[in-house]
This record gives sequence, C-alpha cells and structure tokens, in this order.
Amino acid sequence: MMQELVSLIAQYGLLLVFANVLLVQLGLPMPAVPTMILAGALVAAGKLPIFAVLAVSFVACIIGDAVWYWAGRHFGNRVLKLLCRVSLSPDACVMQSEVRFERWGGRLLMAAKFVPGLSTMAPPMAGAMRLGWQSFLFYDSVGALAWIGMSIGAGVLFHAEMDRLFARLENMGSVTIALLGGLLGAYIGFKWWQRRRLYKTLRMARISVDELQGLLEAGEKPVIVDVRSGAARALEQRTIPGALAVDMGAVEVQMSHLPSDSEIILYCTCPNEESAARVAKMLIDRGYTRVRPLLGGLDAWVAAGYVLEDSDPTSAHALTK
Repeated sequence: MMQELVSLIAQYGLLLVFANVLLVQLGLPMPAVPTMILAGALVAAGKLPIFAVLAVSFVACIIGDAVWYWAGRHFGNRVLKLLCRVSLSPDACVMQSEVRFERWGGRLLMAAKFVPGLSTMAPPMAGAMRLGWQSFLFYDSVGALAWIGMSIGAGVLFHAEMDRLFARLENMGSVTIALLGGLLGAYIGFKWWQRRRLYKTLRMARISVDELQGLLEAGEKPVIVDVRSGAARALEQRTIPGALAVDMGAVEVQMSHLPSDSEIILYCTCPNEESAARVAKMLIDRGYTRVRPLLGGLDAWVAAGYVLEDSDPTSAHALTK
C-alpha cells in the first residue's frame, strides 16, 4: 500500500502536491505537510525536480490565501465568524486572531502557517483589516516560502529515514491504515469534546437585546461593556450607546472600581458570545453577582434596529477615565 502511494506521488507528484496544498489553504481539514515532506524525499531520490515542487507549492499557497484575502476584504467579519463556527477550536479562533493581528499587523502572515488554525484565519483577517494587496503578497509570500521550504527540506534531509519508515509501514499493511484512521478519529473526537466542554463551562443566563432595550427605556443604567478586541472595533466602529470598551487582558484593572452589585451587560461579536461569557465568568469568580452576556452580541442589537453610536475605536469609552 505505501509503495503504491509513493509510486502514485512520484508519477503525479506535482499535480498532487499542488492540489493538496491548495485544498488545505482553502480550509479543508486535511494535512499538507506530510505530502510536502514525501515530495522532498522523492526530490532527494531524483524522482521529482525540486524547483518545480517549490513552485507549485508556492503558487497553490498564494492562490488559496488570495481567495480568503478577497473574501475578507469584501465580506469582513462575516467570513471570520463563518470560519470560527466550523473550527474544531473555536476558543482559539476569531478573538485570538484579532488580537494577534492587532499586535503584529501584516507580519502575522509570515508565521501564520506554523500555527494551527491561524493559517486559514490570517488571510481573511488581513483582507478585513484592509491590509494593502502589495503588503499582503509580500508578507504572505515570505511565510509561504518559509513553510514550504522547511517541509520539503525535512523530506530531503530525512529521506533515508523515511525509506525505512515506509518499509515498516508496508510490512504492517492494513493495520497501519486502521491505526492512522483511528488516531485521526480520536483527534477529531477530542477536539469536539473540548468544544462541547467549553460551551458547557460558559453556559450561563444571557440577556436578550429586547430586555436590554427595555431596561434602557425604563431609565435604568446598567454598565454596558464592549469586550471586542481593538481589531474587531476597527471592523465595526458602531457601538451600543454608552458602552465602555474593555480589553480582555485588563479586565481586573479596568473594572476594579465598579461595585460588586453593579448590573453589568457584556457584548462581543464572536460566536456563542464566547468572549463576553469568558469575561462574565471571570467577574462572577471575583464576586460580581449581576453579570450577563448579551445574547447574540452586537450583531443581534444591529439586527433589531436599535440605536447605535458611531465611535472611533481609538477613542472608545474607557472605564479607567
């Protein structure tokens, strides 16, 4: 079986490498690094031309990333939330990508392919944040070349060891296929379990946008807190009137002066109000008793047609003022 696979890649190597890398960059949950390592081993054996392997891998990367960059530029945060909903690791999805992009800007693209989950999120994030085409192509090309070079280089460097590995796998036959399939299934199952456990941990009473609007119309003044990242506020500069901007990493400092019995409503724009629920749980653990995430977040408030404030994300309300 393994020998047949090697022969197949040797015969259709360039096409298979191109298709595999492209599909991975487009977001399919399949690995590309093993294919490139195997291609590198075939390069060392003289069965594939190295410059052609590098070229097709690079072109596939740029095409896939350019598609997501275009989608992010034209559809913005909707694309990011779609990717997060189908991710096996939603806790490390939109929010972390936004924070990283806010910190590193386009340079994040140079390292994104080495970080699981970030590889697919970074190009649409760059588009949504209006990174220029030239800057996108430069940073993305540097990152793609580094990722491709290391993967193919590993195959070239360790081709002798891979020959011995293939021989052992060949001897194991169908047992190997079953083992690899079982490991893949176990990984997906574990990530799914992690996702469900996270949502169970963050499950708490939410307040609907209608209920919040009712409180405001009744003259009550809950503390409304915007826990979106700076990058998310740049993508959507409208806020709920009177909302206070808080960085998730500085919640304790920025909210420490609020009385523990204050009614606090938190909102974000991430799936399942995840960021708001995390901050709510953090505040509850510190003694605050009236804390609720806003069901549906800012998107639900906008969809309901309630009043919004236009706010420059660099001059948003701050709790420390």
